[in-house]
Amino acid sequence: MIRTRFAPSPTGYLHVGGARTALFNWLYARQHGDNGKFILRVEDTDEARNTEEAFNAIFDGMRWLGMEWDEGPDKGGEFGPYRQSERTAIYDTYFEKLVATGRVYEDDGAWRFRFDRRPITVHDKVAGDVTIDYRDESNTPDMVVKRSNGGYVFHFVNVVDDIEMRITHVIRGDDHLSNTHKHVQLYEAFGVEPPVFAHIPLILNDNGSKMSKRDDGASVLSYIEGGYLPDAVINFLSLLGWSPKDGSEVLELAEIIERFGFDGINRKSSVFDLEKCRWFNGQYLQAAEPQAILGIITPALSTAGIPTDDRALLERILLLVREKTRLLTELPQWFGYFFGHTVTLDDDAKQKALNTDEQIATAKAIDAKLRSLTDDQWNEADIKSALNDLATELDVKMGKLMFPLRVLVTGQAGGPDLMPLLDIIGRDTTITRAKSILSQA
Repeated sequence: MIRTRFAPSPTGYLHVGGARTALFNWLYARQHGDNGKFILRVEDTDEARNTEEAFNAIFDGMRWLGMEWDEGPDKGGEFGPYRQSERTAIYDTYFEKLVATGRVYEDDGAWRFRFDRRPITVHDKVAGDVTIDYRDESNTPDMVVKRSNGGYVFHFVNVVDDIEMRITHVIRGDDHLSNTHKHVQLYEAFGVEPPVFAHIPLILNDNGSKMSKRDDGASVLSYIEGGYLPDAVINFLSLLGWSPKDGSEVLELAEIIERFGFDGINRKSSVFDLEKCRWFNGQYLQAAEPQAILGIITPALSTAGIPTDDRALLERILLLVREKTRLLTELPQWFGYFFGHTVTLDDDAKQKALNTDEQIATAKAIDAKLRSLTDDQWNEADIKSALNDLATELDVKMGKLMFPLRVLVTGQAGGPDLMPLLDIIGRDTTITRAKSILSQA
């Protein structure tokens, strides 16, 4: 049985680095199907900094990403409890084992673990063999495992929890590698075979600095609120430190699970690129089922004053405009082009399209040509044909008519593709809008 774990501290939101660590553990467990288990335990012994809000933020963030756990505080399991604050009796038992074997001694009220003074080698699946020589006591002083106030330190409880929960693989950030030799000594003192270790590269900003909580994209909450799709974020995070052998980028989750492995994890640090995440999101947005997207954005559409009762119309609009966007939060403004009988003329658009007598005359000619079409003729093909005829009459290329037409219909210098836009909003709305714009020119 493969058993991996994620052990966050509920002292803040779920950091993207923690989410990536959780993901790698989750992927490895899921790759082994029924023979893999992913455990969530919470390191909540820092009472001064722990909050229930942060606790929920971790759970909510992981569930949004789709990383459901098999055992944890809310689910229970054979090896609980899964909050460190509830495991003190277990730690006391293991501490007494060290007392009985003479591996700890008291020092100014604290208890130190007596290191075995020899070279210790960690066999890491990513970093390879890494050795620290414990014969040099000046660089490797005996480690405090129990503080003078009776509390146990991270290194001790971390190892005890992994032993008790039968963790077989510890996948964590590279910054923990230097601590692992201490952990190996504790495993040996308890007479337990250490798990397999895999220390994954750190995530850095593009300037080489370590990501902080203040950096853009550092919080998983920012993706939830920022209009990202969870599958896109998962795909992005999976490639922060790991890559398939063929260099593929956009991968279905099932494919990521199948192809994930330690041999594909890079040794060097990963550079975080939020712009790349937005690109991934755009790819997933284009491929997603329209009704699934509408299900997510309908509340935002309603808030923006867009009618949501005609689902077929909304789907038609979505298929037209989603190629223009990368984030879900951008969609309501694109839907806005298709609703409302009057529009406001943008100053910049006015200067470019309705600033001279000649430009206004062209706009009026376009308006007249549109009015000449009947309801039966109001389709993309007939509208194009009419505009082409007008271009011939005015002795200009048809492309010259597109910008003033756009301004007449939207009041803006940019927007969705014009012909589908005209077809969707209909003849009456188009003419009403054009009249409104001309009155503002």
